[in-house]
Amino acid sequence: MAIAAPAIADPIRDAQWHLGFLNVSEAHKHSQGEGVIVGVVDTGVDGGHPDLAGSVLPGIDFTSQSTDGRKDLDGHGTSMAGLIAAHGRALGIAPRAKILPVRTKISFVGAGSGKAVDWAVDNGVTVLCLAYSEEDSSEARMAVKRAIERDVVVIAGVGNEPFDNLVYPVAYPGVVGAAGVDQAGNHAKFSVISPFAILSAPAVDIATTDTRLPSNTGYQKGTGTSDATAIIAGAAALVRSKYPDLSATEVIHRLTATADDKGPPGRDDQYGFGVVNLVKALTADVPPLQPSDTPTADTPAGPIARPDGASNTRNLAAIGALLLVALLCAGFVAAFARRRSG
Repeated sequence: MAIAAPAIADPIRDAQWHLGFLNVSEAHKHSQGEGVIVGVVDTGVDGGHPDLAGSVLPGIDFTSQSTDGRKDLDGHGTSMAGLIAAHGRALGIAPRAKILPVRTKISFVGAGSGKAVDWAVDNGVTVLCLAYSEEDSSEARMAVKRAIERDVVVIAGVGNEPFDNLVYPVAYPGVVGAAGVDQAGNHAKFSVISPFAILSAPAVDIATTDTRLPSNTGYQKGTGTSDATAIIAGAAALVRSKYPDLSATEVIHRLTATADDKGPPGRDDQYGFGVVNLVKALTADVPPLQPSDTPTADTPAGPIARPDGASNTRNLAAIGALLLVALLCAGFVAAFARRRSG
């Protein structure tokens, strides 16, 4: 059963234009993210926010030993968590998913760490929201590689202009790069045109939760590919909940195969494979990837999951050829057996 809108018109919910744009109410008839834990590596999450009540698990704080990640002095992490799993005045994409907060910074400066990613994966997340940019490091690179090898869907933003050469973690193989679109569904001007773009989502004037510090109201509007990252993380949670037996690679394939293509046909550097389509991702008949096409941690996940079906056509032809060979072999064995028995 879908989580209903507030009984009285609410300015916070009304400001969430991306809910209608993505047809979230219809998507929630099929999945709300039950049973999925999403890791938010960020500034922490305000665990006492009423719109996140019961949704924020005890996490960890790498900046201090005094909290369990459920404290946020900046608001960025709480905003990401709200876009994923809020269920009050603000509504998230996957309102019944759980949030595991991993606090790695005290303000939206700097980024995460390999230890944070490892800890999140060790504590049960199957989706990771990495809404930050940082320089390359072997620690972070290997942590993301381990996460993908352990069947976690990892999403990171392509970044915002002006481009400052901080292209990680989105540039690590297998990461789903999140690009931004505006209210018209067009590429957001600030969203970096990136070879690592895999999917697009709303990223302009996005209303969501904020910390409840005296200077804040508990809600805010944000603009940036961080918002697209959290929305796509919510989309992944919906798919993982609806199809619990799908691997992370197949989850990504389902999201890319059902995205609304924008720009040049196929994947491009502005939209990736297109704008995420929640309802199609949850309801469409999507042929699975063949084992030979399955991305590994050393190869990008998105470009292999082709939405045009070309890889599936080739695979069907290959399967047909293998069946023909098998039949010929079976005939030869039967004839040989007859000769032996004679």
